[in-house]
Amino acid sequence: MSGLDKKEWDQAVGKAKEAAASAGEVACHATSAVGAMASRAACDIGKEADHLAASAGTCIEGLGDRLSKNTPRSGIVGNASQAVAGVVKESGEYLQSAKLSGMTEDVAHLVRRNPIPAILIAIGLGWFVGRNLKT
Repeated sequence: MSGLDKKEWDQAVGKAKEAAASAGEVACHATSAVGAMASRAACDIGKEADHLAASAGTCIEGLGDRLSKNTPRSGIVGNASQAVAGVVKESGEYLQSAKLSGMTEDVAHLVRRNPIPAILIAIGLGWFVGRNLKT
């Protein structure tokens, strides 16, 4: 290689290195942007799920109120129906205030406090679901 060829070669290598570094930076920025967009999308989905859970809680609470107003208030049937109405209303209030994210935390806390019953329940549910999927 002559001196001129070597100089041109070195310039070409230098430009190729610059282009590779620039492409690496662009890829890094693109990856970062995609990660940020995915994070925002997950956050938005979580917020929407919480909103839907709160809306469902409001509807369930209203159902509890209607049950309480439209069922007997005395006697065995009245006591039972008022108890059911109270539980339905409380469930709606819980769902409305805790939303999906709070419910998830509550379940995780319950499983941490009671790991053996949680495992047994999970095994039982798995068995039940597996048995029903076969038929």
